[in-house]
Amino acid sequence: MIFNTHTLNNGIRIIHKQESSEVGYCGMIINAGSRDEKENEHGMAHFIEHVVFKGTKKRKAFHVLSRMEDVGGELNAYTTKEETCIYATFLKEDYERSMELISDITFHSIFPEKELIKEKEVIIDEINSYKDSPAELIFDDFEELLYPNHPIGRNILGTPEALKSFNRENIFDFISNNYHTDQIVFCSISHHDFKRVIKLAEKYFGDIPENRRIVKRKPIEVSKPTIIKADKDTYQSHVIIGGTAYDYNHPNRLGLHLLNNLLGGPGMNSRLNMSLREKRGIAYNIESNYTPFYGTGVFSVYFGTDQKNVEKSIKVVHKELDLLRNQKLGQMQLHKAKRQLKGQIAISSENKESLMLNIGKSFLLYNKVDSLEYVYKKIDSLSASDLMDIANECFNPDHLSQLIYL
Repeated sequence: MIFNTHTLNNGIRIIHKQESSEVGYCGMIINAGSRDEKENEHGMAHFIEHVVFKGTKKRKAFHVLSRMEDVGGELNAYTTKEETCIYATFLKEDYERSMELISDITFHSIFPEKELIKEKEVIIDEINSYKDSPAELIFDDFEELLYPNHPIGRNILGTPEALKSFNRENIFDFISNNYHTDQIVFCSISHHDFKRVIKLAEKYFGDIPENRRIVKRKPIEVSKPTIIKADKDTYQSHVIIGGTAYDYNHPNRLGLHLLNNLLGGPGMNSRLNMSLREKRGIAYNIESNYTPFYGTGVFSVYFGTDQKNVEKSIKVVHKELDLLRNQKLGQMQLHKAKRQLKGQIAISSENKESLMLNIGKSFLLYNKVDSLEYVYKKIDSLSASDLMDIANECFNPDHLSQLIYL
């Protein structure tokens, strides 16, 4: 794959893939999320993601929302612990319309007070509905267990009390302190040649005042491994087992991705799915996850089961983790695991929206995008000994915490 990149004088970076298609994709990825919030800003990053659509210096909320919808396009956004993204999908002739709109709402939103009041109620409803979903809530509670004294451990949505205290001045302060121009990437996939993309980027982003990041993110302190049982009065019990893992700059992160995929990835043939669901029939939802952050990462295994099967299921999970720690993968097992991961990566790259966001994030974090061929070579270079070493470092039961909803 061929990508073109460019950096504007104010530090905003552009990455583009030219591709012949009737549909185009573009987005703005900002290296700022809930981990960048101060104590009194809990939920601010997510709140801003909601209210950027509520009006700009030249558009009211209705006109913002209608700008893409009127031509059959889509406008969307998301917030994570470390990033905020606003992106669009559109017909190829509406590329400039999309770029101008994203620029307008990212840099020129005015956050009308009456709209803030309404959106606070919307998010409070979102928070309350989230509490009704223990299978989702347990992930937030688990990360708070791992990072009790750091904003990365807090949930993204915030609290009703914090939300009610936010005003326009607070929003502009957060943006000024965290939306640094050298930490912003505009990414796109469309039929446009790169010279045209740069010209439009200069037009819509070039006059944004330079605001480069000076202060680094707050270092992370990790809690000691612990086991917590919480009575949630739910029909099904929910369990997470896991701990801290490699950050996104660690050389072993790809090996852990492969192990995670083998253990409890999306494939129905994952070891945990075969052991808990297919062989024993004691769990319906089973998965493992690995999420790298700046300076840390999280590995976890989640499952839901009847209360009577909780202890049995936990033993099965630890048995599978111990197998990876103590028994090297055979040549055929390793080959299959590598092929499965490579196949999933290749299929994912065919989703153009996902590809656009992935190249944007890679350029944001690493200032480069690795080719599929390079990634395949890195996967192929992993040995059974490498994976066993990684398993012993990340799956050691003495380093793992447990959170159980009963």
